[in-house]
Amino acid sequence: MYQTETYAVALSFMIVTMLCWGSWANTMKLCPGFRFQLFYWDYAAGLVVSSLVWGMTLGSCGSTGLPLFADLAHSDSAHIWLAVAGGVTFNIANLLLVAAINLSGLAVAFPVGIGLALVVGAVSSYCIAPRGNPWMLFGGIVLVVAAILCDAAAYRARETKQAAASRRGLILSIVAGLLMGLFYPFVSRAMSGEPALGPYATSLIFTLGVLLSTIPANAWLMRQPLDGDQPVGMKPYFAAPTRWHLWGLLGGVIWCTGTTLNFVASRAAIVGPATSYSIGQGATMVSAAWGVFVWHEFASAPAQAKRLVVAMFALFIAGLLLVALAPLY
Repeated sequence: MYQTETYAVALSFMIVTMLCWGSWANTMKLCPGFRFQLFYWDYAAGLVVSSLVWGMTLGSCGSTGLPLFADLAHSDSAHIWLAVAGGVTFNIANLLLVAAINLSGLAVAFPVGIGLALVVGAVSSYCIAPRGNPWMLFGGIVLVVAAILCDAAAYRARETKQAAASRRGLILSIVAGLLMGLFYPFVSRAMSGEPALGPYATSLIFTLGVLLSTIPANAWLMRQPLDGDQPVGMKPYFAAPTRWHLWGLLGGVIWCTGTTLNFVASRAAIVGPATSYSIGQGATMVSAAWGVFVWHEFASAPAQAKRLVVAMFALFIAGLLLVALAPLY
């Protein structure tokens, strides 16, 4: 399999992760009227397809480690179940976060959920594999959290009507953030020790965990939507335009591409999972950039909101620079 040997390549992989994690949700915006629960079936399938393609290409060439299928045969059940647990944990967190956004809005749910995920994921990953300058790493994380808070304040300032946040939505955001932060330590453990999985095999097993857990979890959410919307059946899924299904598959491919490269970067000797995960969570900045510059979410916002957006970008860039430099010092 291919494994990066230089920090420059590993950093480029982490930047791609940030771009992919922050961009895949645009595919949902291109499917107006397609309920998220229905979109999610195609998204989950796209994850597995993408992980298999990466495993059979980059994961089966190069002189490091084992090719994809030999790697799967070489590993033991304990490491495989850790990767499955990571996929299931991520999937439940992702579904809960989307429900929370529908209940409380992006201004509350996304900063709370991803902010918690960043802190929990980075700290727990660093405890498992402590690499990099801790002062720079955690200092950068503090700046990123401050940027997320600015992002939340900007969204609130943009709204003309200040609706009270749903208590259920806030609770779902907190649970989603804790789970989102816990999936990466499972992945790190799956790739640690002997006989551990390689990053490409981990990605494949991880996405299979997502797909398998989607069947009961998403089916239940279709019958009992947590966002208070009406239940939905499969009939609208089969009646949807083909392009909507293709956008869903592409959304999964984009997210999984970033995730696979992130797993590869985390195995570079100088990087470690805490740095790799933290830079990847800069996706919040990327997502905000799409909203500001492409979807023009702040075109009519008051000046205060626009100032907060500028502060958010500045804090994110400073924080991510500190995290990116931490392995070098």
